[in-house]
Amino acid sequence: MLEHLDAAHAVAGLLVGTLVGLTGVGGGSLMTPILVLIFGVNPGTAVGTDLLFASITKIFGSFVHNRHESVDWKIMRRLAMGSVPAAIVTLAAVSIFGRFGKDTSQVILTVLGVMLVITAVATLFQKQIVRFARGHERLKDSRALLPTIALGALLGGAVSVSSVGAGAIGVTALLMLYPALRVSRIVGTDIAHAVPLTMVAGFGHWLIGGVDPVLLLALLLGSIPGVAAGSLLSTRSPDHILRPALAAVLLASGIKLLN
Repeated sequence: MLEHLDAAHAVAGLLVGTLVGLTGVGGGSLMTPILVLIFGVNPGTAVGTDLLFASITKIFGSFVHNRHESVDWKIMRRLAMGSVPAAIVTLAAVSIFGRFGKDTSQVILTVLGVMLVITAVATLFQKQIVRFARGHERLKDSRALLPTIALGALLGGAVSVSSVGAGAIGVTALLMLYPALRVSRIVGTDIAHAVPLTMVAGFGHWLIGGVDPVLLLALLLGSIPGVAAGSLLSTRSPDHILRPALAAVLLASGIKLLN
């Protein structure tokens, strides 16, 4: 397998991993469009491979956040109650449509493009959205139960089709539902929730033939040192420059896929 690894894929993993470490955003949002637009990977294979790529990398991230007690497991379970069943139903639908010979690539590209545009907006205006939410009446914990499960279901469907949404969109929505929680705890909860979601969705894509294991290994070889390096540099990174630049790349990629 090693002789078939493409160094360019590892470099892509390194770049995306570094951005994730620097900003906390960009895993599925960048990797899938890079695979589709630059490397010409089939959209279904790109999404499935990226989902398993995300699940493996976020396992390590969730361990770190758990050690620092920055995961709210109650909120994580609420999200998973919606996202895991939604992912299974969505993948079953994709499998059935594929079995009947319908081309799902255009549907995947459309959903991916829309999710990238939404992610760009969430990334660029996240602080303003959170400031707005914190200035209004907060939901009681019991009243936040159903909206959180519904958010999980929306993320489960969207992530299963596009691999995008569990990062910037999930964090922004959680900050609006639970504005009293620290941002670090919201981020840790979102990362922990992404593990079962992306693992279920990724293995589902594997079962329907949507994962390239050689490509997956190459991406991981690059991303693991990239995430480590980006995390070390994150305290020195100019967020006011990186965040708008990342949003611009996501927006351009989304528009490109929708054309």
